[in-house]
Amino acid sequence: LKLDKKELAQRMVAMEPDVAAFSMYSPFAHLAADVAEEIKKINPDQVVIVGGPHATILKEAALKPQFDFLFMGEAEKSLPDFLDTLDQDGDISRIGGIVYRKNGELINTGEAQWLTEVSMRGRDLGGYYPLDALPFPARHLLPMDKYFLGTMHGRKHFTSISSFRGCPWRCIFCCSDKLKTTRIVMKSPKRFVEEMCDAQNRWPMISHYYVIDDVLTLYPKHILEIVERMDAEGLKVTFEGSTRANLVTDDLIKRLARSGLIRLSFGLETIDPKMRETMGKRIPLEFYPKANRICREYGVEPLNSLMIGLPGETRETIRATIEWVRSSRDISQANLAIAVPYPGTEFADMATSGQHGIELLDNSYEKYLRYGNAITRVGDLSPQDLVELQNWGFVRIYSAPWRWLPVIAKYGVVGFLMQMLRVLRLWKRWLLRGWRPLGPVMRHPKET
Repeated sequence: LKLDKKELAQRMVAMEPDVAAFSMYSPFAHLAADVAEEIKKINPDQVVIVGGPHATILKEAALKPQFDFLFMGEAEKSLPDFLDTLDQDGDISRIGGIVYRKNGELINTGEAQWLTEVSMRGRDLGGYYPLDALPFPARHLLPMDKYFLGTMHGRKHFTSISSFRGCPWRCIFCCSDKLKTTRIVMKSPKRFVEEMCDAQNRWPMISHYYVIDDVLTLYPKHILEIVERMDAEGLKVTFEGSTRANLVTDDLIKRLARSGLIRLSFGLETIDPKMRETMGKRIPLEFYPKANRICREYGVEPLNSLMIGLPGETRETIRATIEWVRSSRDISQANLAIAVPYPGTEFADMATSGQHGIELLDNSYEKYLRYGNAITRVGDLSPQDLVELQNWGFVRIYSAPWRWLPVIAKYGVVGFLMQMLRVLRLWKRWLLRGWRPLGPVMRHPKET
């Protein structure tokens, strides 16, 4: 079902909500603003609120006229308090983490009340599980029977689930400090499995879970207790997640695979050591082939994420990374994104100040897209160069026949054929233009 902004606004107003709420991510902030504007045209008295990463980072600058209140940071405590206060026509200024207008002036109520984090010292959880106090996600408001995800075990009904929030590391392309994402906020293994059981009871068709933890294996004891409880409940499901390559061991993956782990993602980004140091990716490269091999050995599909256009990038560094991934038969699939200087990140500071040869050429947030678009110049690589190199990398990686089966499993035969059609179109375009993807150091596509 596709709705334009007017249709969506009409549907929202027709529901006669007390509050119309939006969550903002930078590339799509304009869409939320457009729909909110349409709502205000239909009903100027409708209360419209906004939150999310973009709102949290930009604060007052993100509070467009069509929004009445903006929420910063975690809103599990501030939002219920706000709704009660609004209902009673109380004093909003006493609630932390909100920006709003009063008599034509912007009011910022200060820091939001954050959920309790755990100590990273010795990775001791300390029994603190603040997320246990939150209700289960309102999946009943969604058409759960319509959510599918392709896997090597077929297309599966799935839902997302989390066991903790946060990642203790600070890569330059993440806004860790502004969003306080280095804080670790936990959910107990007991509560995690209770949520999974609740989902299974309500929607028996769900057979796969996408665990959205940033680092699934950060606390081995935690995830191991989760799978022990899953087995005790007789849950016959599969799951996947993401982690760091240096947090993977034979024993751990073997045990997780026994309880349904079928896919695991690693953030490789680049194989260039200087670039990895600049971006704050300090995991030694040798951990990646080891982690990929371990996953393969126990029937877990390994995915690697790549990112081009980071500080120090050249045609040669892109070539080296793409060829490294292409030649690795252990890597089933690889995502290839163009680095984006999202607001609040160290990478954004570099791009706006011109450090490391990075130049920001367009600050329109709707163009802050990772695929098919670039807004920075990196050394002698123009935005168009980065887009062309992304396409070339995609073709180079997925022209390897041993990756065709995972693509078919994930996207289906039709999806695979569409991917192959895209590849053929790119090759045709390059041949007609005589384009050499990596200049004189790389062969022409016709010769590869």
